[in-house]
Amino acid sequence: MAKVLGIGGVFFKSVHPEKLGAWYQQWLGFSVQHPYGTSFSPENIPENGYTVWAPFSKDTSYFDPSENPFMFNLIVDDLEGMLSRVEEGDGTIIGEIEEYRYGRFGWFLDPEGNKVELWQPA
Repeated sequence: MAKVLGIGGVFFKSVHPEKLGAWYQQWLGFSVQHPYGTSFSPENIPENGYTVWAPFSKDTSYFDPSENPFMFNLIVDDLEGMLSRVEEGDGTIIGEIEEYRYGRFGWFLDPEGNKVELWQPA
């Protein structure tokens, strides 16, 4: 029987794709190649890392303050360090770091108002 094996990519519209790609490259260390963005190899994901696919209720406030109907979650190796870089790059930090048994989380808005969740696995 045919089955899904994982997430093959995240694709979204951008007002200024090259400019936004350059921002992610400078402040988050993506190696952005237009028009296809960047690729993350499975061997670079930490042992406790994984990909989540989760539909949320239409009236969720979890993506706030972004007005977009989606949110990115990126796996990082140094949550505080990455949030500092984002702030240095004029990203907007949202809330406080939260810690759970499966890792630590922080959030920001990118220059186009997309909410991004950073996850440092436990």
